[in-house]
Amino acid sequence: MDKVNHYNENDIQVLEGLEAVRKRPGMYIGSTSSRGLHHLVYEIVDNSVDESLAGRCDKIKVIINSDNSITVEDNGAGIPVGIHKQMGIPTVEVVHTVLHAGGKFGGGGYQVSGGLHGVGASVVNALSEYLEVEVSRDGHIYYQRYERGKTVSELKIIGDTEATGTKTTFKPDGEIFETLVFDHDVLLNRFREMAFLNKGVRIILIDNREEQPEETDLCYEGGIVSYVEYLNRKENALHQPPIYIYGEKDKSVVEIAMQYNDSYVENIYCYANNIINNEGGTHLTGFRSALTKVFNDYARKYNYLKDNDKNLAGEDVREGLTAIISVKLENPQFEGQTKEKLGNSDIRTLVETVVGEKLESFLEENPQISKVIFDKCLTAARAREAAKKAREMTRKKSALDATSLPGKLSDCTESDPSLCEIFIVEGDSAGGSAKMGRERETQAILPLWGKMLNVEKSRIDKVYGNDKLMPVITALGAGVGPEFDVEKLRYHKVIIMADADVDGSHIRMLLLTFFYRYMKPLIDHGYLYIAQPPLYKVEKGKEFFYAFDDAELNKKIEEKGWSKQDKKFSISRFKGLGEMQPAELGATTMNPLTRKMLKVHLEDAVIANEIFSDLMGEKVEPRKEFIHANARFVENLDI
Repeated sequence: MDKVNHYNENDIQVLEGLEAVRKRPGMYIGSTSSRGLHHLVYEIVDNSVDESLAGRCDKIKVIINSDNSITVEDNGAGIPVGIHKQMGIPTVEVVHTVLHAGGKFGGGGYQVSGGLHGVGASVVNALSEYLEVEVSRDGHIYYQRYERGKTVSELKIIGDTEATGTKTTFKPDGEIFETLVFDHDVLLNRFREMAFLNKGVRIILIDNREEQPEETDLCYEGGIVSYVEYLNRKENALHQPPIYIYGEKDKSVVEIAMQYNDSYVENIYCYANNIINNEGGTHLTGFRSALTKVFNDYARKYNYLKDNDKNLAGEDVREGLTAIISVKLENPQFEGQTKEKLGNSDIRTLVETVVGEKLESFLEENPQISKVIFDKCLTAARAREAAKKAREMTRKKSALDATSLPGKLSDCTESDPSLCEIFIVEGDSAGGSAKMGRERETQAILPLWGKMLNVEKSRIDKVYGNDKLMPVITALGAGVGPEFDVEKLRYHKVIIMADADVDGSHIRMLLLTFFYRYMKPLIDHGYLYIAQPPLYKVEKGKEFFYAFDDAELNKKIEEKGWSKQDKKFSISRFKGLGEMQPAELGATTMNPLTRKMLKVHLEDAVIANEIFSDLMGEKVEPRKEFIHANARFVENLDI
């Protein structure tokens, strides 16, 4: 007992230098998964991009070396190499070995910067097996090497040069990361985004891991206008070119590019100092406010709206809009460590003012484009009114119905949403098995039958008339579309459970599209999951086990030393959820202690939007391209 309660000054541990980073890497890079691994590259490249924002760099080269190490080289000014007055060691060593040391705290080196905390290079160094830096400046090339965050060589001159810049090579530490293999496409998408946001900056990605090195040169003189054109390349744009808006005040700059297409989806991406703000912030609020006001003023002035007509709603003027909002400012204030939301109030005023003036002028000067856009806005408004009527009818119907919940829903008895989960199950037979195999207190079952509406090709008014989607909306209890309120959600685990075949995959995709387009906070809050029923049951005599894929199947057979030639040995493959006994489905797929589930989270909003548009949109060609590009990854096709 004394040992348990023993707690004194000797128990207080001080982590010196970069030990804290190695002890708690997730605090600095989010995770030690593939996501965290790629974050290391972004940290170093972001430093080079900050050099470009300062006007000192226009070329950044990123090389994936054959051993999965990374080299980042820029033609900026080069990290200072003189002795740091406060630390007494070369400044380049301070940057790589001391947390919260950098040129972004007001020393005049950077007016605009994405990295505010001065942890980038030092964190990468701490989490790398080794890191080597070469700095070209003052006529010399300086070199220093570090291993797991510790300096292992003095800073020395290894050559002379007239060029300037920084070259960093590092290899992530296998003691820290779950994987050490970089994904070429993940890096490419990130660097393409950076090149769009920084007009004229050239980012070259070279992958040296294959026999034939792959090189991609990214440079966009059109900047965010080119970005919007790229995002809309598979859509039917309603006007060319995109509308471009620019304004500045004091040391803040706002840039906006926007273009309408004939889809029903709004895609607005916000950036502050090149950092994507997935939750928006003051720049998004200012943009939306100004957009709605300008459109309504113009519509009244030119009789698109009559005296008795209601104003256009924000969602009406944003339907089919693709826009990039990019602001650059001296002291960005982000809400939360992840920089998901910008909080500077003066930016809202600036964006509102700039958009108000410039967009009004554009509409006045381009009446033909204005007509095309307003025709779409008015159609969206009519659809919204139709959806409102359908919603009211649904509510009246629910009020008359004593239960108001879908008839096929087998609800749980617990009322605390944080303890409740709902399985949305494909088919009545599987729903019956799930109902019998569930834990009644906390698990609800909603069986669906047949194919539901593809919302990618439909407006929200069609959603209210769909007998496959309405039970989902009613059961979750949080509304749909702009009205969706995650606080009203009845279950904090919404689990899609479908067969492991083509039909099941289609149903999963239809549901995912619906949740992404009309209940996105469900994903943002981490409430959406995909059940993983086992594919196999393996038996030998009275012994048996389940396997969720071929790799697990072969591994378990090998571990047990079973022979497939044994007469008592048998393998069963489940073709559908309905084939499983209720107790079997409960134990393998529903029991929190034994099940496997995939949590749906949003890694990259731009890529997610593109995939949904490709797979579920009107155009066939992008779907064909996606299938051709990804066919080699298919393992089981409707076995």
